[in-house]
Amino acid sequence: MPTPGRRPERLAEQIRSEVAGIIESELKDPRIGFSTVTRVEVSADLSHARVMVSVLGDDAARRNSMEGLGSATAYVRREITRRLRLRRAPEVLFVLDQGLDEDSRIEALIQKLHQDG
Repeated sequence: MPTPGRRPERLAEQIRSEVAGIIESELKDPRIGFSTVTRVEVSADLSHARVMVSVLGDDAARRNSMEGLGSATAYVRREITRRLRLRRAPEVLFVLDQGLDEDSRIEALIQKLHQDG
């Protein structure tokens, strides 16, 4: 029997998978650009889910995509609850993941250091 401490981790991965599919194939909002769900963080009591999203494009594209995802929150929450057969729907919050941008910036700085040195 799995330990109860792993439930948030397992649920986070299931939510990540479901939300990625929903964004890719079901959301028709033209504001939502090319978005990737990078990870999901679920609270210990399973009542909140932070969905970290990376969006390809400039700042305007990111802002538009986050607005589109924000307006689809109720639909995504309802679908997660239905598909994963949860008793209570977790509050879903979409958050822009800046990690990939930081990785690219650090990589560029390292390359510049090697070229200068």
